Amino acid sequence: MFRTVMIASAALVFASPAAAANYSAKPAVLTNERFIARDIIWTCGQAACQGATAESRPAVLCQSLAKRAGRIESFIVDGRAFSAAELDKCNTAAKATAVSAAAAQ
Repeated sequence: MFRTVMIASAALVFASPAAAANYSAKPAVLTNERFIARDIIWTCGQAACQGATAESRPAVLCQSLAKRAGRIESFIVDGRAFSAAELDKCNTAAKATAVSAAAAQ
C-alpha cells in the first residue's frame, strides 16, 4: 500500500507543469501594446510591461523584449531586479537593433 502511494505521489510531482515566473520590465519608451517575444506574451501599459512564462532564461527574455520594445530601464524576475551589468547585456540587443535601423535609412 505504501509503495503504491509513493509511486502515485512521484507521478504527480513529475507530471505537474513547471511554475511560471513573473516578469516585469520598464522600456525607455512605454506603449500600450500586447505582443509575443520569444516564449512570453508581454502586456505593456503606462507603467511597465508584464508577462509570465516557465522559460528559465530571463536574460534571453530580456533581450527579446529589448529587440521589440527598445532600451530596457528595469527588468524584474519574481521580485529580483536585474543588476546594472545584466541590464547592459540585455540592452545590447536594443542597441544593435537601433544601429541597424539607422544604417538602413
